[in-house]
Amino acid sequence: MFETIAAISTPRGEGGIGIIRISGDDSFEILNKIFKAKNPNKDLGFYKFNYGFIYDGDYMLDEAMTVRMKGPKTYTCEDVVEINCHGGYLVTQKILELVLKKGARHAEKGEFTKRAFMNGRIDLSQAEAVMDIIQGKTEKSISLSLEQLRGDLRDKIQNLKKLLLDVTAHVNVVLDYPEEGIDEPLPAHLRDNLENVHTEINKLINSYDKGKKIKEGIKTAIIGKPNVGKSTLLNSLLKEERAIVTHIPGTTRDIIEEVINVRGIPLVLVDTAGIRETEDLVENIGVEKSKEIIEKSDLILFVLDASRELEKDDHQIIELIRENNKKAIILLNKIDLSRKITRENIDFFDGEILEISAKEETGIEEMEERIYNYILEEDVEDSSEKLVITNIRHKSALEKTKEAVENIFETIDSEMPMDLISVDLKEALDSLSEITGEISSEDILDHVFSNFCVGK
Repeated sequence: MFETIAAISTPRGEGGIGIIRISGDDSFEILNKIFKAKNPNKDLGFYKFNYGFIYDGDYMLDEAMTVRMKGPKTYTCEDVVEINCHGGYLVTQKILELVLKKGARHAEKGEFTKRAFMNGRIDLSQAEAVMDIIQGKTEKSISLSLEQLRGDLRDKIQNLKKLLLDVTAHVNVVLDYPEEGIDEPLPAHLRDNLENVHTEINKLINSYDKGKKIKEGIKTAIIGKPNVGKSTLLNSLLKEERAIVTHIPGTTRDIIEEVINVRGIPLVLVDTAGIRETEDLVENIGVEKSKEIIEKSDLILFVLDASRELEKDDHQIIELIRENNKKAIILLNKIDLSRKITRENIDFFDGEILEISAKEETGIEEMEERIYNYILEEDVEDSSEKLVITNIRHKSALEKTKEAVENIFETIDSEMPMDLISVDLKEALDSLSEITGEISSEDILDHVFSNFCVGK
């Protein structure tokens, strides 16, 4: 039996409603000690709201709506109480303190979801999906997380394990009952099982890069020499005046980071300080930071002022891009002014070249479309039609499974002892079980649930 836990489940601060969640065997008893329904003769029942007041002894803390939910038909599979009070830091904190005084323990990060996992309501991959939904930046990322929460990944893993278990059963018979005289190490249909597992795992592993982009976004650095329109471009993409824009070179001296949604893909835009040689100490620090950002970025938007001739600083930036082997798009900005640079001037650049005016917002939509296509080798509109993984832990476990299956093929083809097949089959099954949490260490669980907020 777990201790009864409690926590505030809504964000701290002012709000219309604050929710205190209680889970455990003592939940109903604690509620009875602090809640007085407006109609004292009314049966509180289950799964319905009751209006009344929260009291600490004779002192009324707040009016509230409360609901009792009977386990196992709850989020944690335990008895659960939720107290809906007025939002606000002080009132929610006071009610939580009262609940703790009456016998509950303050919940740890992710402990409600951890109990849902420990009590068998969800597997570990579904628990991770809960956090991904909370942190989702776009509709596409939330859609992938909902599929995982629904159990799509769990079902896929179970199907793969079934195929491997069929092979395991045959291998065990051969090893345990040699008198049966089974000479064929692995019948054709069981080899097909392994081939199918290998193919499906490859698909999942290969989907990770796409899933990671959808979930976490693409770190995109806007770079260029000073006063080429980097900050204006950022403001244009954000549809707000986020960065200070002046005609004075070197205005942006620090890194500005914002997230925009480009067709369902989070684009983490980083507006950098203009890269140039300078004696200004503060500006030079900004330039060095910009160079570091180039190294860490997935995509570079290199902004050129089309109304000015190419200069030494421009060529140095191109060299930086080449040295770091980065995907880059050249943006010929300020095409609303007299042109000094054309596509022909930079035909030596091996990459996409677009013409825009950040100030007039000319070519911005086309730029977003090109960025999207440039980021992804294939369109992700149909990502919901096939399973996509977004978690590095899942990818790592799948890679171990893949390696084990490949070892089995090598064992069969080299006609080595079948005992080795048995070892690799166990490794493959255990690796798949790590994904769903059927096999998990305390360290893995602590890592997963430590990323949650306290009230979830």
